[in-house]
Amino acid sequence: MRLEQGTRIGDRYTLIGRLGSGGMADVWLAQDEMLNRRVALKFLHERFAQDAQFVHRFRREAEAAAGLQHANVVGVFDRGEADGRHWIAMEYVEGASLKELIARGLSVGESIELLRQVLSGAKFAHARGIVHRDLKPQNVLVDAEGRARVTDFGIARAGASEITATGSVLGTAQYLSPEQAQGLDVNATSDIYSVGVMLYEALTGRVPFDADSPVAVALKQVSERPRPPSELNPRVTPALDAVVLRALAKDPANRFQSADEFIRALDAAEADPSGGALRDTAAYAPVAPGAEEAAREGERADGSRRWMTRRRVAILAALALIGAGVAAWALTRPNEVSVPLVLEDTVSEARAKLAAAGFEVEQTLAPTCSPENTVTEQDPRARSKAEEGSVVTLTVSLGLAVKVPPTRNRPLADARKRLDDADLLVQTRQKPSREINPGRVIQSQPPGGEEVECQSTVSLIVSKGPNLITLPDVVGDSQEVAASELERLGFVVDVDTRDEDAPEGTVIGQDPGPGSELLRGDRVTIIVSTGAGSVIVPSVEGQPRDAAATALSGRGLNVNIVEQKTNEESEDDRVLDQAPDAGTRVLEGDTVTIFVGVFEETIEIEPPAETTTEEQPP
Repeated sequence: MRLEQGTRIGDRYTLIGRLGSGGMADVWLAQDEMLNRRVALKFLHERFAQDAQFVHRFRREAEAAAGLQHANVVGVFDRGEADGRHWIAMEYVEGASLKELIARGLSVGESIELLRQVLSGAKFAHARGIVHRDLKPQNVLVDAEGRARVTDFGIARAGASEITATGSVLGTAQYLSPEQAQGLDVNATSDIYSVGVMLYEALTGRVPFDADSPVAVALKQVSERPRPPSELNPRVTPALDAVVLRALAKDPANRFQSADEFIRALDAAEADPSGGALRDTAAYAPVAPGAEEAAREGERADGSRRWMTRRRVAILAALALIGAGVAAWALTRPNEVSVPLVLEDTVSEARAKLAAAGFEVEQTLAPTCSPENTVTEQDPRARSKAEEGSVVTLTVSLGLAVKVPPTRNRPLADARKRLDDADLLVQTRQKPSREINPGRVIQSQPPGGEEVECQSTVSLIVSKGPNLITLPDVVGDSQEVAASELERLGFVVDVDTRDEDAPEGTVIGQDPGPGSELLRGDRVTIIVSTGAGSVIVPSVEGQPRDAAATALSGRGLNVNIVEQKTNEESEDDRVLDQAPDAGTRVLEGDTVTIFVGVFEETIEIEPPAETTTEEQPP
C-alpha cells in the first residue's frame, strides 16, 4: 500500500503528512475523523511484515503499551492492519524531541527536570511489567509546556536492533546497557542505565561512549569507564557526578534498582551539591575484569604505547566477556525444536504430532465455527522455535457455535472486525447517546458473551452523539399548553402539583430548568399550582353594610369601610363600590375596601322675600 496525503486508514484516519522515519517504522500525522483529533500513525516497515513472530510481538507489545495511561507516557489508542501494513495509532505530541533540545543546549537544572519526568514514565511502566529496552532522547518528546513524554513503550521491545548478531539484542548502541550488549536478559535496571546515558548526554552534549560502528560502541559499554560528566561540563556538581556514574554501573546490581530510587538520588543531589557519601559512587562503574591490571602496565610505558595498550586490553577484555557470555549461553541453553503445525487437526492428531516432536500439551475448549474437537489455535505458533519439553497450548472447538465478542464502547471498525473474526454477520443502526462517543458501539444484540450459531447476524447499535434539544421556558403557561409544547418536542412530561397562590392549573416550575439540553425521550417534570391560598373577591355592591362585611370576612378577607354621603335614601347603608373589583384573585388576608352610602336629606331653604323701602319725607 502506498502511503500519501489523503490516504484513509482503518475507515477512520486520514493521513496529513509524514513526520519521520526510523529503522523499523514510518510515522505519519493523521486526522482521527471519528473523534476529531490529530494522532500519530506508526507504520511497521513492510520488510518486517513477512516475519510472523515479529508481527505477533509487535501486536502484543502494542496492546501492552495501550494500557499505559500516564502524564509522561505517549498514549497508544488503536492498532490495525491496512493492505499488509501494520500500524499503531498514538497520541500526537506537538513539540521537540529531547535529542533536539540537547543539540540546542540544556542547563543542568533543565536536564535534571526532563530526565526526572522520563524516570516517572519508566517507573509507571516498570510497575506494570513493561521494560522499554530502547530509551533514548529520540524516544522522548517534550511539548510546549515542558512536559516530557516517553514514546514507543512496547514497540521498542518488538523492534529491530542496530546490532542483531544473535537476534536477541534490542536497542540503540549508544544507550544499550552492558547486559543488552552481551545479549543477556534485561530488566528495569537496563532502562535505568539508558536513562543514565541520556542524563549524561543532556549534561555534557555527548554520549559516554561512541565509535564508528554499533559493535565498537557496544564493546565500550561493556569494558570502558565513562568520564565523569563534570570533566566535560564544570557546572555538574560532585553529587550529580556520583548519581550519573551510579546509573552507569556495569553491574546491574550496583545501579539504582528502581526509577524511584534514581529520582530520590537526583533530589538529594540538588539539595546537597557536594554529594557527601554519594561521591564514592564512581566506584560503581568498574571496567571489565583484567582491564585495570593491563591499564596499570600500560602506564609504565611511554605515552603512545600506554594509550595503545589500554585500548587493546580493553577491547580484548570486552571480547573475552562477550565470548564467555556467548559460550555460556551456547552450553546451557535448552534444545530448541520447531513447533509442528496442528491447526485444523483433530485434538488426538494434534496431541500425537506434538508428543512426537517432544512437547507437552495443554488444551482449552471454546465454542467456534470449526468442527467439533478440531484445533483452532496453538501457542506457540506453528514453525516457531520452542524448548523441547515445553508446553504447547491448544484451543479446541466445541462445535458450530460461537460467543458474541464484547463490543461496547469500541469503535465501529474494531467491532466489525471482532465480529468478522468470530464468523458472524453484522448489521448496524444509529441511536443518540450522551454517554458513548459518536461512532462507538452502545450495545450489541445479542449481547457480548452470548453463544450463537455461526453466521448469525449481530446488530450493532452505534452512537451518533447526543442530538440534544434545548428545553423551553413553560413557567406561567397553563398545564395543557405546557404539556403540549414539551410533548411536541419529544419529551416525556410528568406533572407534580403544589399548593401555591398562582391560579389553579398554572405552571409554576419545571425540572430541568429552561435552557437545559436533553435527549429526545428524556423526562421533564412540570409543577402546577393548585390555587390553594388565593381568594376570588366576591361582588358585594348593593348589599347592606353588615351583609357585605360578613361575605368578605367569610372568604378570609379583611374589610375596610369608607362611608360616602348620598342623597338617595335607597343607598343608605349599602355598598356603593368596592376595591379590588369583583372577580379579582387576591391572597387570603388581603384587604377589600367597600364604600358605604350614608343618606343625608337635602333641605331646600327659600330665599327671603324682596321688600320696598319708601323714602320718608324729611
